[in-house]
Amino acid sequence: MTDSSEFKMDYNYLGRTGLQVSNLCLGTMTFGQSSFQGGLPGQCDEELSHQILNRYVELGGNFIDTADIYSLGNSESIIGNWLKQQQRDKYILATKVFFWRVNPDINRQGLTRRHIVQSIEESLERLQTDYVDLYQMHCWDNATPIRETLLTFNDLIRCGKIRHAGCSNVTGWQLQQIVDLNRELNLNPFISLQQQYSLATRYDEFESFNVCKLNGIAVLPWSALKGGALSGKYKRGERPVAGRIGWVAQDEAQRGNQTFPSWDKLEGSDKIWNTIWKLEEIGKAKGKSVAQVAIRWLLQRDIVSSVIIGVRNLKQLNDNAVASSGWKLTKEEMQELNDVSMPEIPYPYEQIWRQNDYKNNKYLPSYFVDDMTD
Repeated sequence: MTDSSEFKMDYNYLGRTGLQVSNLCLGTMTFGQSSFQGGLPGQCDEELSHQILNRYVELGGNFIDTADIYSLGNSESIIGNWLKQQQRDKYILATKVFFWRVNPDINRQGLTRRHIVQSIEESLERLQTDYVDLYQMHCWDNATPIRETLLTFNDLIRCGKIRHAGCSNVTGWQLQQIVDLNRELNLNPFISLQQQYSLATRYDEFESFNVCKLNGIAVLPWSALKGGALSGKYKRGERPVAGRIGWVAQDEAQRGNQTFPSWDKLEGSDKIWNTIWKLEEIGKAKGKSVAQVAIRWLLQRDIVSSVIIGVRNLKQLNDNAVASSGWKLTKEEMQELNDVSMPEIPYPYEQIWRQNDYKNNKYLPSYFVDDMTD
């Protein structure tokens, strides 16, 4: 176990806010149980959740992420019961709004002014606080004009219920529309994008992350280990029976998706297994685990402010925390991981980059290579 007296997480600025957050954010989707999809495996009860929160703080963590949909509100309630025993202003607390929470009221969903205002009030009650530091739209709402959503978030900032706004799970054009409309209406800008990002999922490098880089928006990767696929514990040809990937593998048609990756798709991907092999090689050379190297790669991407890690026990937390500080991947190691995990470059990106002769005809924009630090 990592000695908390000798180890502390590193900190980064959260976008352009001036707020400093630990570079590992504690994701709390594993806190609490609900009837959602028959119940998720490996969920933490309140006692274990509080142990994880306490240990995270001991390790230097100050950034906690949740959502009103996690365990149908139980995650927020568990955090609230812990938070009331703490000094509130020591922590950066984030939650989200969008999803329907199994409520008979058909208007209890999406990003309407009605739903956002009602949801923040309920989240604040469960969290037992009078404000959240970061309130995030959990997904894009095709039914509600984005102008209504942005004006509502800005009103919540003005009345002090939230300090900053962010978004999650949006496309590049959607994020650019948020940036442009906030600027046009002279509203508070969104400060963060919480997006699935890992060595197994790099699609946002083509569009969304360039918007972030140009506008000082912090990237907060979720599923850093692709649902455990990059943890190093799974072997090709050995269908898992335990963990969430094992849970999905038992019923691929019902559960396989981005949040709960399909084992059949993972097993058939040469790119994934080549990436895991390279992680193992680098990990052995540095005395680190596959998961630690995978998280470290994310931490050294210059757009990333904090990597969200979800854990089911104290051992996972202690192991993942090692990625935070005290060592780095070299520029050569970063490049090796970039190369082995590089997604196919689709049109028109390949043509644009090739015609502009980026990096001596390597076909890559500077974004893919300039942020790899020694």
